[in-house]
Amino acid sequence: MNQHFQDTIETQVPFAAHRDLLSPDVYKELRKRFPRGKAQFWGATPGTSGTTVGKWAKLRPGDGVLFYGDHHLYLAGHVALTFRNEALAERLWQRTDKGLTWELMFALTDLRNIKVPITEVRAVLGWQDRAVVQGFTVIDGDRAERLADLVDLDDMLNLPATSPGPADTTPSGTTTPPAGPTDETRSTTGRREHRALKRRLVRIGGGVCGLCGSTLPPDFLIAAHIKKRAFCSEDERKDFDHVGMLACFLGCDSLFEHGYIAVDTGGDILISDAVDKAPDVAKFVAEHLQGRTTTWWNTDREPYYAWHRDHVFKKLQRGK
Repeated sequence: MNQHFQDTIETQVPFAAHRDLLSPDVYKELRKRFPRGKAQFWGATPGTSGTTVGKWAKLRPGDGVLFYGDHHLYLAGHVALTFRNEALAERLWQRTDKGLTWELMFALTDLRNIKVPITEVRAVLGWQDRAVVQGFTVIDGDRAERLADLVDLDDMLNLPATSPGPADTTPSGTTTPPAGPTDETRSTTGRREHRALKRRLVRIGGGVCGLCGSTLPPDFLIAAHIKKRAFCSEDERKDFDHVGMLACFLGCDSLFEHGYIAVDTGGDILISDAVDKAPDVAKFVAEHLQGRTTTWWNTDREPYYAWHRDHVFKKLQRGK
């Protein structure tokens, strides 16, 4: 299986070389979704009883995909396209001792390296202490949302736009507002804690963004959890001096929150290649964050920064 990973994940597959085995529709979709002519492929066997087929059939473009091994989730990405192709799978990966091949195929995109231990997966999914990921597994519903939060797996996927649908027949092209009142009651759990955290961080760092170094009024700064609050223990949430940092609303908070930047051991700002997908984001990062070292890093905060690097930072797995 390691060889399979090297052949079709670490190395992108030039699918034009396999056009003889691809249907015209699948080849057209691959060309649309991967204009450079290369893609990362993975697949699953149908199983001797065909039980995997039903699970695989649930996959849709944009669904999240996670790879598991050595007691960790180590790769995260999205499904770009699914298709069943026994002949191509055999060419790419041969067959098992039982004569099966990984014909339930999917092309992947936006792959990035993560390092999430199975103990954290068990906690968010409610699994027993010794449970592990076995074979091809599909998780949906609330559990899927909790798992996506754990690894910061975005819902959005940069897929080519589909053809326009029928004309909007709603008068004036308006959208129907929701039924009922527009206001709703929300829980304020954690609000007092967050205010206290910000007061403490302002005392520590003044009015300076911990990432870009800009001096700003308090209204432009947020008390950003380095490790996501939802995954902090009660003691970690109360560790005000180390679990958070000040980040500005001018861009740094969102960039850090969504993994486009991170803080390395020692304090150097890490920048993901993912910023290249948005030229204006890349420009902002180059002007304000490139080459910076944050003064917020220290050995007591490093476990929180390490969690962010392992779970959130977009360390892209592009393939060669």
